[in-house]
Amino acid sequence: MTDLRTRLRAVPTLTGTPPAWDPALAPETPHELFVDWLLTAIDAQAPEPCAMTLSTVRADGRPNGRVLILKNVTDDGWQFASTSTSRKGDELATSPYAALTFYWIPLGRQVRILGTVAAAEAGESADDFLRRPEAARAEALVGRQSAVLADPADIDVAVKEQAERIAADPGLVAPNWTLYTLRAEEVEFWQADPDRRHTRLRYRLEDHWTKELLWP
Repeated sequence: MTDLRTRLRAVPTLTGTPPAWDPALAPETPHELFVDWLLTAIDAQAPEPCAMTLSTVRADGRPNGRVLILKNVTDDGWQFASTSTSRKGDELATSPYAALTFYWIPLGRQVRILGTVAAAEAGESADDFLRRPEAARAEALVGRQSAVLADPADIDVAVKEQAERIAADPGLVAPNWTLYTLRAEEVEFWQADPDRRHTRLRYRLEDHWTKELLWP
């Protein structure tokens, strides 16, 4: 059997082609630079550019991560959504600190965002819910995310029932659906270099945003 370590070392890394970037010209706040990088990833047709890893803290202090989709970026922060009764919702209720990680492989770019998370008002969360595809709304209305599944066939039954509720009431909103905003306290922009001389620019929020370069 082939040694796994040998196989892993043979896998190409840092295969992207980073665009030209001068950190000295970066804007004063990270939000504008992030949107620029995100739109560049979209224009470059990077696979699923809005996908991000959300890392939260469990009640026992251990980290927990999963991939979600970015909903929006505003002056307040980075938005994502979930049910408040999900595992991530429970963890955010216990410890409202989280991290987001984006990685756009074709561009050799990564962004790391750390901060506190706050829930939106009910109306804003409802508006986000109603913008979701019908199948996604039906699944959310089932409200059993992360619960133990005894029989996969139960999913079809539960989703069909909720789809019928939506057909009867198109404005139906899952009561626990929540739009969250991560308000950044630290944002790092990382751009790869094949010689491992990566460019790293970190923003830190004190009384105002400060910028500093980091060693690779």
